Amino acid sequence: MTRTERQRWLFPSHLVAPGESGAARPRRTVRDWIVDTSLFLLAALVGLIAADAGAEYSSEPVILFDQIAGAAACCALWLRRRWPVGLAVGLSLLSVVAPVAGGAVLASLFSVAVRRPFREVAWIGALAVAASTVQVFVRPDPTLNAGIAVVLGFVLILLVTAWGMLVRSRRQLVEALRERARRAEAEAELRAAQAQRLAREAIAREMHDVLAHRLTLLSVHAGALDFRPDAPPEQIARAAGVIRDSAHEALQDLREIIGVLRAPGENGDGDRPQPTLATLDALVAESREAGADIVLELDVDTAEGAPAVPASTGRTAYRIAQEGLTNCRKHAPGTKVTVTVSGRPGEGLDVTVHNPAPAGPVPHVPGSGQGLIGLTERAALAGGRLEHGPAPGGGFALHAWLPWPS
Repeated sequence: MTRTERQRWLFPSHLVAPGESGAARPRRTVRDWIVDTSLFLLAALVGLIAADAGAEYSSEPVILFDQIAGAAACCALWLRRRWPVGLAVGLSLLSVVAPVAGGAVLASLFSVAVRRPFREVAWIGALAVAASTVQVFVRPDPTLNAGIAVVLGFVLILLVTAWGMLVRSRRQLVEALRERARRAEAEAELRAAQAQRLAREAIAREMHDVLAHRLTLLSVHAGALDFRPDAPPEQIARAAGVIRDSAHEALQDLREIIGVLRAPGENGDGDRPQPTLATLDALVAESREAGADIVLELDVDTAEGAPAVPASTGRTAYRIAQEGLTNCRKHAPGTKVTVTVSGRPGEGLDVTVHNPAPAGPVPHVPGSGQGLIGLTERAALAGGRLEHGPAPGGGFALHAWLPWPS
């Protein structure tokens, strides 16, 4: 239990959210009961003083009426939170013929000033001033000058009303600060959820791009062993070596991703060297060892003094080429794949992976299409764009443009 929850009884009911108490209208807190009881006793004290002062020059029926009216006015104050306007109007009219209700009138005016806007407060205050003025002549006090009585009533009403409006403005300020804090907390939770979602998407893209390539190589070589069980021992040993190396690399990549998940606050690059444009040759060589026919065309400006390809751009280009080669092995095995990378500083970097249509039917390979979706998101995050679809001359083409600042 927090300190605020332990001291909840110190707060007025308007600061307690309705949902916390389980009712639409907040129930009185201990503080509210103390305030209401104090106002009741104060109004009763003022009524007793007024009744005692008027008893000397009033008849017994008038004294009895004042006692009943004063008691009713004080008891009515317990309704000031529910019906402040109606109570203030009724008590103001009652005070015209019952001066003992003056204390209750001031308490009801305070409630109106606290709970209602200025326009309502103004006309109810004017009604109270008018009632106070008329009361001076309906129930005059022989010991007090009429003019002084009118001014005194006006000043009291003005002071009580101003005090109530001051309390109202302070409550509005507190509520505005609370609402601002609630919005800030909600926005912080939203930003945290969005950051978690983006992190999950980034991890999913990385896992797909890395593991799909390795597992596809495993599938290709395992399928070759299954298709040709009578292959020469040298080919079987070579395929088994590739399977072993691919499995080892896949495990290493998976450990790297899990390590990033377990180490929040790091940049997510891990300890292993990240792929760049310079490691594209190794990717192509690895695919060629798996039996793929790949042509790599590099036309990247590497002149002395020219800005190097940014590491993030090179890594994105590598992942795009990797996913393109993976898709070629899955959907167009045995075709000649062309990987073209070209670009200049200031013009951007173009990456294209093209393969012709396969000569015959290709076995269906299960897939969700998340790889291309992830590549599109990856290119967009890098400030570039990615397009994929049937090529004009036949086959399938994957093309991406990535920014390369000059």
